[in-house]
Amino acid sequence: MAEVLVLVDHTDGKLKKTSAELLTLARRIGEPSAVFLGKGVQTALPVLAKYGAEKVYVNDDEQIGQYLVGPTVDALAAVVTQASPVAVLMTTGTDAKEVAGRLAVRCGGGVLTDATDVQAGGGGVLTTQSVFAGNWTVQATGTKGPTFVTVKPGSTAPEAVQGAAAQESVAVEISEASKGARIVDSQPKQSTGRPDLSTAQIVVSGGRGTGGDFSKVEELADSMKAAVGASRAAVDAGWYPHSSQVGQTGKQVSPQLYVACGISGAIQHRAGMQTSKTIVAINKDEEAPIFELVDFGVVGDLFTVLPQATEAIRKR
Repeated sequence: MAEVLVLVDHTDGKLKKTSAELLTLARRIGEPSAVFLGKGVQTALPVLAKYGAEKVYVNDDEQIGQYLVGPTVDALAAVVTQASPVAVLMTTGTDAKEVAGRLAVRCGGGVLTDATDVQAGGGGVLTTQSVFAGNWTVQATGTKGPTFVTVKPGSTAPEAVQGAAAQESVAVEISEASKGARIVDSQPKQSTGRPDLSTAQIVVSGGRGTGGDFSKVEELADSMKAAVGASRAAVDAGWYPHSSQVGQTGKQVSPQLYVACGISGAIQHRAGMQTSKTIVAINKDEEAPIFELVDFGVVGDLFTVLPQATEAIRKR
């Protein structure tokens, strides 16, 4: 059975949930193996084994984290040469897409981005993607070489299957070209106490209908331990930070539950959340476009509806 590599997303060995999701998807295609770059592998090994990693390719060269994506590309290319995988999976993001593109050129493979599902098919990897601002759902497959796939967080529920997680060291020579841009400083992200928007299983978003008052949106989100998002209109008005924008020019999310509060459902916003598994909307305008794609819609004032929903959830 051909290997499927998963690039582990972690902070000093503490894994993000997306790594377990990718290992779950990798088992559908072949034998899952993890690629761990950086420090803290001993912390990560039990979790990688729990979710089915048969091998863990390790390189702890500190240089990989000191530059932009170049050293990561060098390291992954070395693992691809050593393992000859059918595919490499990584979590969708700006860096991941650049890494996937560079690797495809270097290794003679194909690139498939923003997948919402991954299966075996077409003689290799078959992905499902939402394209053209969410208006079409398509399937695609690589035609030659290893396929480099970026997968949206929340695309599948992690399933625990014990793996061997046998370590294999990978020697990597970081090229001088990869050291062209160095990271000179970094600051830890300030914690809000809420899940990360990109990986949250539940997202509650507010739009123009909030009038700039996100308090009821935040209260509902906190009652469900959800992330808070915002439409472009709300962000452009300065009501919420750009880092929380959901849409074509913001974050693209695919949670199990998405609640849109006072959001009309413009195409720009729909492109960022249309692949959510269950969609709920609250809007005063019964003809708002958002109601065209919801599983459950409430026509009403969010300042009346949300407090009732929050109270009911807290009671349960």
